[in-house]
Amino acid sequence: MARSIKRRSPHSVIPGFGLSLGFSILYLSLIVLIPLSGVFFKSAQLGWHGLLDVIFAPRVLAALRLSFGAALVGALINAVFGTLVAWVFVRYRFPGKRLFDALIDLPFALPTAVAGIALTALYSTNGWIGQYLDALGVKVAYTPLGVIVACTFIGLPFVVRTVQPVLEDAEKELEEAAASLGASRLQTVTRVILPAVLPAVLTGFALAFARAAGEYGSIIFIAGNMPMVSEIAPLLIIIKLEEFDYAGASAVAMAMLSLSLALLLLINGLQVWARRRTANVR
Repeated sequence: MARSIKRRSPHSVIPGFGLSLGFSILYLSLIVLIPLSGVFFKSAQLGWHGLLDVIFAPRVLAALRLSFGAALVGALINAVFGTLVAWVFVRYRFPGKRLFDALIDLPFALPTAVAGIALTALYSTNGWIGQYLDALGVKVAYTPLGVIVACTFIGLPFVVRTVQPVLEDAEKELEEAAASLGASRLQTVTRVILPAVLPAVLTGFALAFARAAGEYGSIIFIAGNMPMVSEIAPLLIIIKLEEFDYAGASAVAMAMLSLSLALLLLINGLQVWARRRTANVR
């Protein structure tokens, strides 16, 4: 009996592993892989020349450039200021801390259309904030800058909630040891704190970028939707669907999907590099 147990144990490390793996692959195929592959199959109806004509059309390129460019800028802004917000929540106590901490999650719970209308009301030329910016010659609503503002708004919680637990688990003794050895505050931040939180910052950056790149409801109201100026790629897909150009809509969606996957793979590679560097430093 003992021998049979020893022989079976290497094949049964996880009980029900085969069934669990099969169910997971089936579930992912039905929910993710099959719908995404349908986009490629539908766009393939155009042929190579038709597909390239749709993707490289000036209007499509402008929409893709705005969607991914604004998402990238918004994610970079959140990577910096979201980390600062997480630092403040973890290291300091101040009146209303719990309230502000709860407000960080507001973009998660707020309907996207409500967020878009609220941002438009704030940053329009007669809005609470937009009227003062307009006096300085800065126009936010109905411009690409408004798209960046919306991308920043919806992406902030991803960075804060990703970095915050890492800062809470960080060892303060390392900072005290660095200070006792004569390190300046800047050296402590760049050589002790930043390497520890860099993987979490990159993860939050990736999540914020992925969310903003395909966002529709929060951006559509503040963007202005002017072709070649402030028209985002998801709106262009909707327009093609309304024109019954399903293959063209699938082609634009395929371009967005391919760009998103390529950028996310790049960010994941940076995460792996950051983790290895942090492990080597320790």
